[in-house]
Amino acid sequence: MKIADLITWFEAWANPAWCESWDNCGWQIEPGVLQEKARVLVCLTPTLAVMQEAIALNANLIFAHHPLIFTPPKSLRTGEAIAEMVRLSFTHNIGIYTAHTNFDQVQDGTADVLAQILKLKEVTPIQPTQAGLGYGRVGLLEPFLTLQELLAAIQTRLAPPNLIFSPSADLQQTISRVAVLGGSGASYISAVAKTGAQAYLTSDCKFHQFQESRDHNLILIDAGHYATERPACDRLAQKFQSLNLDWVQLSQKDEDFRQFFA
Repeated sequence: MKIADLITWFEAWANPAWCESWDNCGWQIEPGVLQEKARVLVCLTPTLAVMQEAIALNANLIFAHHPLIFTPPKSLRTGEAIAEMVRLSFTHNIGIYTAHTNFDQVQDGTADVLAQILKLKEVTPIQPTQAGLGYGRVGLLEPFLTLQELLAAIQTRLAPPNLIFSPSADLQQTISRVAVLGGSGASYISAVAKTGAQAYLTSDCKFHQFQESRDHNLILIDAGHYATERPACDRLAQKFQSLNLDWVQLSQKDEDFRQFFA
């Protein structure tokens, strides 16, 4: 399959026109690879480490969730990361394509994969955007779990380096309804509270957002940005592998940009 055909297939599933006005979905750098047979490296964030990995593996497309460019740079100068990515992209003929908020909304996108990992049933979006799609997911646990069992399941299945949850929560209370949203989802706390969810798994939550969640009688669980979005990249790589691609692999150089001192 040519890169152009792969992008056409993907955009029929997750249209870049669905991305938010502040976002930057679609081609970040296209150095003239559209008619080449697709050799794809899937990653969460396009970094210099991932670019070097792509060069070493002879990939010609980095397919990322996070955009390389959020705001238009005013200049490209030696020593700057974006400038170096651009230089390497054209030197080695490697395109960079991003699926961000459009990928968040679709079936088997970031939120949907989290819901599947927790085995939620009767799943619906937290905030619908169009028929059957939207941001986040909320559904039922079957069987019900105690909060302690739910936290243990999240720790086992997502392996976050640090798992934070509301301090006043009763670990033995029964949890039946859970909401999930990969990445930075604290702005949806009020919307989640209206769904009747008892617990909300997301990331990047600030101090007062835990207070806000408590005031809504909602248990907030922060598993970190990387841990909540990386599984969807794995699923995307699996989807690509089911197509007739020349080569596809999930990046091994993707990074969680945080470390925790024990």
